[in-house]
Amino acid sequence: MGKALSVDLRKRVLGAVESGVSGRQAARRFEVSASSVSRWRGKLAAEGEIAPKRQGGDRRSKRIEAYGQAILDAVAASPDITLAELQELLEHEGLSVGIGTIWRFFDRRKITLKKRPRMPPSSGAGL
Repeated sequence: MGKALSVDLRKRVLGAVESGVSGRQAARRFEVSASSVSRWRGKLAAEGEIAPKRQGGDRRSKRIEAYGQAILDAVAASPDITLAELQELLEHEGLSVGIGTIWRFFDRRKITLKKRPRMPPSSGAGL
């Protein structure tokens, strides 16, 4: 993903446009795309600012987070529940998600569900 251009550059480009230079001429002068100049002008008119939005981040977990308490309650009621069983439970609730989505839900909370305790090392392991 590309890096957002600085607010300083945006101000200089829009300052040139305000002084009478066309958007395309300002884009050529400052070596940015004409569409960027157009978007910045629209953003300034609509929002009153030209700062870039935050990039990246998780934008899809809101769907499963809405069912977070139901998932945690199901695990509390049946600690040995599998991810596939949780997937079926969510399907009955009206949410279709993959196993990986459920796994990431638990990973965000640092919850690990182990089926059995770890075995001690064997006596011949150090040989």
